[in-house]
Amino acid sequence: MIGGALAIVAGLLVGTLSGLIGIGGGVLLVPIMVIGFGLAQQLAQGTSLAAILPTSIVAATTHYRAGNLELRAALLMGGTGAITAVLFGLLAQRIHPQVLARLFGAFLLFSAYRLWPRSSAR
Repeated sequence: MIGGALAIVAGLLVGTLSGLIGIGGGVLLVPIMVIGFGLAQQLAQGTSLAAILPTSIVAATTHYRAGNLELRAALLMGGTGAITAVLFGLLAQRIHPQVLARLFGAFLLFSAYRLWPRSSAR
């Protein structure tokens, strides 16, 4: 069980970085809960998904008001994502936690590699 103070600190960190650089809360929350709090991978994933809902709504509203939101695209991606999230959420329950953790880590490494600025000098 995660203590209230630790959950608040994790929420502050996630809210700060989500609002500042636009990362999804799960990218931070899952490792915090697995590594920092010792939760099982599936438990961390489910908790993260529930925790990011209020953060996402507030951040999206802020960006919408500033004119920085493609509403149609967001709705299409969100609707499609919701359907596939049900299917793959059920699949995730059947995958060994270490395999899920490795898949998550590989995704983070691939993302970091693709996002890392390239030198433009030729």
